[in-house]
Amino acid sequence: SAVSAVLGIDFGTEYIKAALVKPGIPLEIVLTKDSKRKETAAVAFKPSKPGSGPKIFPERIYGGDALALSARFPGDVYPNLKTVLGQYFENNDRVSEYQRRFPELRIVEAKERGTVGFSSRCFDEMEDPFLVEELLAMELKNIRANAVAMAGKGSTIKDVVITVPPSYTAIEKRAVTMAADLAGLRVLSLISDGLAVGLNYATSRTFPTVNEGSKPEIHLVYDMGAGSASATILRFQGKLVKDIGKFNKTVQEVQILGAGWERTLSGDALNQVIVDDMVEKFADTSHIKTLGQEAKDIKGHGRTMAKLWKESERLRQVLSANSETQASFEGLFQDDANFKYKITRADFEKLASRYAEKVKAPITMALEAAKLSLSDLESVILHGGAVRTPFVQKELEAIVGSADKIRTNVNADEAAVFGAAFKAAGINPSFRVKEIRTLDTSGYSSGASWTADGKERQQKLFTQTSAIGAEKQVSFNFLDDFTFTLYQQVPGLPGGPLDSPILQIRTSNLTASVKKLEDSFGCVAADVSTKFAIRLSPYNGLPEVVRGSVSCEATEKKGGVVDGMKDLFGFGSKKGDQKPLADDLDDLDASSSPTTTEATTTSLPEESQNSDPKASEKEKKGDDKAKETKKKTETVYIDFTSEPAGLPQLSPEALQRIKERLSAFDASDRTRIKRDETLNTLEAFSYKARDLLEDEGFIAVSTETLRTTIEQKFKDASDWLYGDGADASRETLKERLDELRGLVDPVQKRKDEAAKRPDAIKSLQEALDQVKAMVDMVQQQREAQAIAEEQASSATSSASLATSESESSSTSSPSLSTSTAPVDDFADLDDDAYATSSTGSSSTASSTPQPPPPPMYSEADLTALTSTRDSVQSWLDAKLAEQDQLSPSDDPAILSSELTAKSKELNK
Repeated sequence: SAVSAVLGIDFGTEYIKAALVKPGIPLEIVLTKDSKRKETAAVAFKPSKPGSGPKIFPERIYGGDALALSARFPGDVYPNLKTVLGQYFENNDRVSEYQRRFPELRIVEAKERGTVGFSSRCFDEMEDPFLVEELLAMELKNIRANAVAMAGKGSTIKDVVITVPPSYTAIEKRAVTMAADLAGLRVLSLISDGLAVGLNYATSRTFPTVNEGSKPEIHLVYDMGAGSASATILRFQGKLVKDIGKFNKTVQEVQILGAGWERTLSGDALNQVIVDDMVEKFADTSHIKTLGQEAKDIKGHGRTMAKLWKESERLRQVLSANSETQASFEGLFQDDANFKYKITRADFEKLASRYAEKVKAPITMALEAAKLSLSDLESVILHGGAVRTPFVQKELEAIVGSADKIRTNVNADEAAVFGAAFKAAGINPSFRVKEIRTLDTSGYSSGASWTADGKERQQKLFTQTSAIGAEKQVSFNFLDDFTFTLYQQVPGLPGGPLDSPILQIRTSNLTASVKKLEDSFGCVAADVSTKFAIRLSPYNGLPEVVRGSVSCEATEKKGGVVDGMKDLFGFGSKKGDQKPLADDLDDLDASSSPTTTEATTTSLPEESQNSDPKASEKEKKGDDKAKETKKKTETVYIDFTSEPAGLPQLSPEALQRIKERLSAFDASDRTRIKRDETLNTLEAFSYKARDLLEDEGFIAVSTETLRTTIEQKFKDASDWLYGDGADASRETLKERLDELRGLVDPVQKRKDEAAKRPDAIKSLQEALDQVKAMVDMVQQQREAQAIAEEQASSATSSASLATSESESSSTSSPSLSTSTAPVDDFADLDDDAYATSSTGSSSTASSTPQPPPPPMYSEADLTALTSTRDSVQSWLDAKLAEQDQLSPSDDPAILSSELTAKSKELNK
């Protein structure tokens, strides 16, 4: 059966990291095909070779290999796609910035949704654009394939927990989920980047228990990656909770108190500063001025910008440890310009000064959301690649006020992915991990909106710090079916409204449910209440409707048939309904049920026997009135449908087209892999043939003419491989390979047989000798058996005669035997089965000779063994004689496999 495994994915802008958890592999980083611990978040389409066939799609290349193609195919390399995930195409600054960084990419609008799409030059113009989710699904599939290879044969990986920035909206979270679904992954949960880091931080620590009066620890996780910067304030504490039975246990808790972010502060933004400086300096060179080109012309040149962008990342990383660095470019801009660039750390910090001012923004936003101050923080935990930038750390030290509060006690690259994998293992029931409870937040305020009396109504439900899983009851003044919307307040949403709709709820049986309350329970419409339970989903933190109901208080009528039966059997009211037993009951037979009589008599209080008749009558009237006015809440649950709102969802037909295209890509990749394997086999076989032609054993079993033919064929094949054969199909390559094997394999087989035959013949001959020896031994045994049987028969006859004579002698004197027989005091006891026989018995037994044991082999066995040996010996003699008539270059008359089979036949 398949082994269950889960995956944690740190879904970064520039890199994607994954950690695997399975039995025997606790929290292990998934390595790439190049044995790297992180995969570059890029996918490239390499154009198909001519003649590849109509069903062959472009070759997909991932990671660093994809970026290496950006200078050759800048229009089909898609890096850092997370930047434009879930973004509207029109009037969007993020889309414009992405287009500026990668000018050769054809960014188009996905008409059905209005989001970003890409048109590839590897396909014709009629091909549907690739959605960002579709391209990201390819990258996630590649990550999953690496994880499966690491998990080993028989493992399945479907469940995954993915990290997302705290700034992600409902649209962006759904886009991540859609990409994972297209990749064949099931998202167990989305987890905030900061919370994932905090969870990893808590796995190896124990925090103060707040139930015992200790104070929790409060830390801030500052995460700055390639796409954005965020600050997450976390509370770490231990908590004593009830365990099974009467026991208690202490669990660790990690809770988000507040989060803040700055989308424009990122590693990509700092890279862009260097790129812009390189473009300006390159535009000032004499070569560009001679061509009459300007900076805008350079920025529009795809290959030039791809080279500059790739180098800017390296330059920024070098400046984090060095005061200056430089880069050299050859064949830049129209392939005829060389350019040298030099930059110092001071120059870089001056260029990026506007970003230094933004470092504080996420912290301020997080503190305001948590209603805390800097003095409440115990430390600032750094995470993310861009946080290593020197001026960023200087700004953080200045904001916090002390360098001692800046901590690097987590792995800045892998803490988030380990936290995600730990959460995945905690959700999956197959694993048992340290119990750490996490409380995430939605990140944005949310509410409900509806139309009533021709006016738009709104009600705020959750704040940005509301814990995921929180539930609220919301009342509506509707008695007929209606529709309401759950929305998310997203300030400054590019291309979208402030109140971004998330979910549309439509009731289907509200009118019927209200009528049921009126008809069945006598409810009045004015008393009917309509309520919905709404919570923040533990899955993605978005508001969702759990249930809906209508209810009212109805009068519960008493005194009917059921109540009468209760009174009859003594389960009714104890007041006024039961009277003292009559005096004439004392005449009953006391012995029939004395205990019952006594108990019944003593169960009545004294005042009930001497009660005032007026008071009893008043009490009875009060009880009757209470029966008639008792209230009970009657509830009927509402059926409703939920549909995602806001960004239009893909139609089933469009979603099916995407899945079919992904499947076609996968099939094309498998075909390409098989074709490459055949090509590699053909190349290796051609090299092997050259060695065989010089091998003495190969020469001994082949003719000169055959070797000449083989040599010529392999020479032709080698020339063809590096010519027209480079683009040949797998079928053509296989035909060539089969043709060459048809020449070489028979010779190779003769060579192998010539080497194996002597040992195989020797083994068979030894087996024949062993069988012959066994036949002789069996014959000797049978002869000895015959002699023994004859001797035993003679001895038996003599013993029978002696016994008859002895019995006649005993019969002739019976009186003597009777008078001399001793009295046996133990005659009535049973004989001991284990006792040694008497002397008389021993002499009688010894006087009767025992026959010899039967032989192990019968005459039929001996005949079959002899027949098999003679048959194999005759076959061997005939084959050896036939083989002696052949030359070494002829196919052998006897095979080593046949000799082995004959040996097994003899050994049965």
